[in-house]
Amino acid sequence: MANYYEILEVSQNATKEEIKSAFRKKARTLHPDVNKASDAEEKFKELGKAYETLMDDDKRATYDRYGEDGLKNAGFDTGGPFAGGFGDLNDIFNSFFGGFGGFGFGGGPDPNAPRRGDDLRHDIEIDFKEAVFGTTKEIKFTHLEICPECNGTGAQKGTQPITCPTCHGQGQVQTVTRTPLGAISQITVCPDCHGTGQKIGTPCKACKGYGKIEKEKKIEIKIPAGVDNLSKIRVSGEGDAGSNGGPAGDLYVVLHVKPSKYYQRDGINIFSTVEIDPSQAVLGDEIQIGTLDGIKKIKIPAGAQSGNNIKLKGAGVPVISRPSQRGDHIVIINVVIPTQTTEEEKQLYKKLYELKCGKKPAEKTNENILHKVKGVFK
Repeated sequence: MANYYEILEVSQNATKEEIKSAFRKKARTLHPDVNKASDAEEKFKELGKAYETLMDDDKRATYDRYGEDGLKNAGFDTGGPFAGGFGDLNDIFNSFFGGFGGFGFGGGPDPNAPRRGDDLRHDIEIDFKEAVFGTTKEIKFTHLEICPECNGTGAQKGTQPITCPTCHGQGQVQTVTRTPLGAISQITVCPDCHGTGQKIGTPCKACKGYGKIEKEKKIEIKIPAGVDNLSKIRVSGEGDAGSNGGPAGDLYVVLHVKPSKYYQRDGINIFSTVEIDPSQAVLGDEIQIGTLDGIKKIKIPAGAQSGNNIKLKGAGVPVISRPSQRGDHIVIINVVIPTQTTEEEKQLYKKLYELKCGKKPAEKTNENILHKVKGVFK
């Protein structure tokens, strides 16, 4: 799942100037006019989406609370500024910053630069009505925290990591392979320090040189009204701890909503079925049904048919992030023909039959006719 702060390589508290600066820095290497990698265009579009969202106060607030799904549910355009394509590099930077001049290229990543921690996923199950109206849940999960013994250095207390003698702190080494076609130079991750540029002489006993320890944590999360099955809630900074002073990742809580025995949900609308007998369908009636807001009376119109529906406006699921707006509750009518009747009911149905059909209902089946019909199939 895309993380806009990670794409731009900024903290969640970054100012607009910091976000703009980060965009300039990343865009100069990712734009397809400059970068010929096969995925450069897609990465540049993602960069544009991240920039556009975090520079807009309303979008950023919604994204911080509910993530990318929350933007979609709130009705924001999530295509990004380059969804329809983009032209000359200078045009793009003119529209954002007033020009492309002064941008340089080159340079490699610093192995000791701050790195953001990994995002985590935690799944929980909630009831149907909890998803509709929102709730608060306590969750327990495990994540990586900075080791308190070594403060994340990985080195035993009183010692410090040393510069890797193999790569001299670069985190990369150059190897030259000689082939019949000549020498081929290749840059790879340093095998001794694994790209960190540092080595630990005496590892910390608490974290065994990793700089982080696994710890269980309990937190309360607020589940907003209107979430649906597989909705995700982002809890900022509750993922794994970062490295070299980098920020922690985020925790994504994935919601699994138990199905309701009474309601079916489609977006912000819900559906339920009410069974009525033929007399109610013919004459109409006023009956009580269960709704999300409790028992309510509805009117069955005279002449109702199976499959007809009655709409209760505003009695459905709240719109996420705008709980004052709700969908509708659609009540589907099902006319049920009785399979068992009393003697009094039978007499009434016979009278109705005579009235509608102009003849009496057959009391018995003519056995001779039935025998002849059966004989056809012998």
